[in-house]
Amino acid sequence: MSAYGLLAIIAVPTAAGVLTLSVPRSAKAWIKFLALAATVADVLLAIELFPGQLWYSVPWAGGYGMVFALRLYHFSAFLLLATGVFALLVTLYCTAFLEGRQLSKQFYAFLLLSLAMVNGALLADNLGLLLFFWEASALTLFGMIIIGHPGAYRTAVKALIITGVTDLCMMFGIGMAYHLSGTMGISQISLPLDRMGSIAFLLIATGALSKAGCMPFHSWIPDAALDAPLPFMAFLPAALEKLLGIYLLARLCLDMFRLTAGAWVSTVLMVTGAATILLAVAMALIQKDYKRLLSYHAVSQVGYMVLGIGTATPVGIVGGLFHMINHALYKSCLFLTAGSVERQAGTTELSKLGGLARRMPATMSCFVVAAAAISGTPPLNGFFSKELVYAGALERHWAYYAVALLGSFLTAASFLKLGHAAYFGDLRREQAAVKEAPAAMLAPMITIAGFCILFGVYNSLPLRSLIQPILGVRLEGHDFSGFPHSALLVTLTMISLGAACLNHAWGVRRTGASLGAVDHIHHAPVLSQVYRMAEQRYFDPYEIALNFVTAYAKVAFAVDRGVDSVYEVVVVRLNRALTRGFCELQNGSYPTYVLWSLIGAIAVIIASLDGFY
Repeated sequence: MSAYGLLAIIAVPTAAGVLTLSVPRSAKAWIKFLALAATVADVLLAIELFPGQLWYSVPWAGGYGMVFALRLYHFSAFLLLATGVFALLVTLYCTAFLEGRQLSKQFYAFLLLSLAMVNGALLADNLGLLLFFWEASALTLFGMIIIGHPGAYRTAVKALIITGVTDLCMMFGIGMAYHLSGTMGISQISLPLDRMGSIAFLLIATGALSKAGCMPFHSWIPDAALDAPLPFMAFLPAALEKLLGIYLLARLCLDMFRLTAGAWVSTVLMVTGAATILLAVAMALIQKDYKRLLSYHAVSQVGYMVLGIGTATPVGIVGGLFHMINHALYKSCLFLTAGSVERQAGTTELSKLGGLARRMPATMSCFVVAAAAISGTPPLNGFFSKELVYAGALERHWAYYAVALLGSFLTAASFLKLGHAAYFGDLRREQAAVKEAPAAMLAPMITIAGFCILFGVYNSLPLRSLIQPILGVRLEGHDFSGFPHSALLVTLTMISLGAACLNHAWGVRRTGASLGAVDHIHHAPVLSQVYRMAEQRYFDPYEIALNFVTAYAKVAFAVDRGVDSVYEVVVVRLNRALTRGFCELQNGSYPTYVLWSLIGAIAVIIASLDGFY
C-alpha cells in the first residue's frame, strides 16, 4: 500500500464520525451500519499496512520545525491493528448495548473520531502533529463522558482539566526537546538524559502517564466508570488510551531519550509504577460496584507497564509492552461483561447481584477467563507478561518485585470477591428472569477471551511477531517467549495465587458473605482510617487542588470586597463629609469670606518668608 494509506486510516473514521452526526436519529440502522463499516474499513487498512515501513511528509507554513509527517513502522503498525480490532469489537457490542438509548448517535460519532485521533497520534512523526491529535482525542473523551447522563458533566470537566494540565506539561517538554535537539521530528531526536534532557523527558512522560491513567492522574477514571456509557470504559480507558499512553512512554525510553538502568528517571518511573500497582489495587479491593472495581484495576495494571518499561532492561521492557496489549484484552473483556450484567440484570451493585452464572453462563465464562488472566493465572496471557515484568523488576531491586507480587495477590483477592458476589452463590429473586446477553454482545467478549487464551498458550505469536521486534538491537538476542525461565518466580506466583484463594475462603467463612471476603483488610487497624480518608477523596490531587482554588477564590473575593468597600463606602462617606463641611463653610456670610481670604493671604506670606530665608 502507498503512503496515502496512512492518510486513509485517519480520514476514513474521521469522515464516518462527522457523517454519523448528520444522519437523522430515526435512521438507527444506517448509523449502526456506518459505524460498523468504518471500523471494518479501519481494520482492513491496518492489515494492509502491517508490518510495513512507510513515510509521508508535507511541509507546513510557519516554521519552528512544524511538518505534517507520518511514519509507519513495526510498533505503530502493530498498535494500529490493535486499536482497529478493539474499535470494531466495541462497535459491534454497542449495536446491542445502546439499543433504545438516547444520544447513541453521538456515542458512535465520538467513538469513530477517537479512533481517528488515536490513529493520527500513533502515526505522527512530528511532535507538533502528535500534540494536535493528542489534544483532539481529549476533546472526544470529554464528549463520550458527558453523554452518559445529566450528572456526568462534573466528571467530564474533571477529566478535561486533569488531562489539560498534564498536557500542558507535555507541551513544555516538547518545547524543551525542540530547543535541545533543534528538530520536531520524533524519529530524529536522540537526547541524553542530562539535567535538561531529564526535565524534558519527565514533562513529556507526564502527558504519557496521564493518558495511560497512571497515578496520580487517574481519579477521573473511577468516576467515569459510573457516569459514562459503559462501552466507553472498554474502548478508551481500558484499551485505546492505555495503548497510546504506553506507546509514547516507550518511544521516549527507546528512541527519543537514551534511558539506561542507571538513570535517575528510570528510578522515578519504577517508583511511580510500583506505587500505582499497590495503591490502585488496594482501592479496587474494597469496591462494591462491578464497574468501579474494574476501573481501579484499569489504573493498577498500568503500574506493571510503567514498572516494566522503567527498568530499562530488555526483559522488563518486553514484559511492559506485552502487558500493555494483554491488559487491553482482558480489561476490555471485563468491562464488556460488566455491560452485559448491567443491561440484563439492571444493576452493577454487587450487593444486588448473585448467582448469575446460571442465567448468563457465556458472560460468566468470559469473566472467569479475563479475571484469571488479569490475576496472572497460568497459562493465560497475563501470567506470562507479569512474569517478565517480575524478572525485570527483580534485576533492579527485590523491593520492586515484592510490591508487584503483592499487587497480584490483591488483584486475585478482589476478583475472587467480584466473581463470587456476581456470578456464584444463590440466585437472587429479582434476577430470576435474567437472560443471557444478545449475540452481538457475546461475540466481542468471546473473541477477546479467546485472545487471552491464545496469547498465553501460544505466547510466541505476540512476543516474536509483535512485541520483541520493537526493541530491535536492544533485545540483545534474547527470546522471552515460551514458559518463564525462573522456576522461583513461578513458584512464588503460584503461592501468591494460592494465598489469595485461602484469604477469600477464610474471609467468606468469617463474615458469611462474599462481599465480606476482604473486610479484615478493609477494616484492619490503621488501614481502616487510610481507607476512610481515601474514600472521602483526601488523597485525590484534583480535589486537593480544587479545595486550594476554592480557598484562594474566597480570599481573593474577600480582598476584592475589601477594596470595593474602600472606594464604595469609605471614600464616598469621606467625600460626603468633606462636601458637607465645605457647604457649611460656604454659608453666604460676607465677614466669613473676608476671614478666609485673610487666613489664605497670611498662609501665602508665611510660605514666601520660609522660602526667602
